[in-house]
Amino acid sequence: MVKIIFLSLWLIGILDAHESQVQQFENRCIVCHTSQQIPSELIYRRYLMKYSTKEAMATAILRYLKKPQKKLSIMPPQFFLKFPIKSNLGLDEMTLKKNIEIYLDYFDVKKKLTIPQ
Repeated sequence: MVKIIFLSLWLIGILDAHESQVQQFENRCIVCHTSQQIPSELIYRRYLMKYSTKEAMATAILRYLKKPQKKLSIMPPQFFLKFPIKSNLGLDEMTLKKNIEIYLDYFDVKKKLTIPQ
């Protein structure tokens, strides 16, 4: 019985931690992108068209976020006339990877696909 309670509390803790990370992502990243009218879904689709797998997308996004430069960006040069390149976020690699994973899950187009019934 004690094991079941302990396991239940542990699972709740894990789920709560993930919710907290998603909430931080929404508060830190999505709010800024929305306020500056940065087309996050468009950016996601461009990454998806070029890299096609989540792993390749995550690697490319991580490379860009660690050292933001136009040559590392997926966006065309005209994009940077309206949206300037952001400075380095100063986040450690583990935090960046978690945020990238949340980003890829957040904008995943597969979740928006439905089968008509």
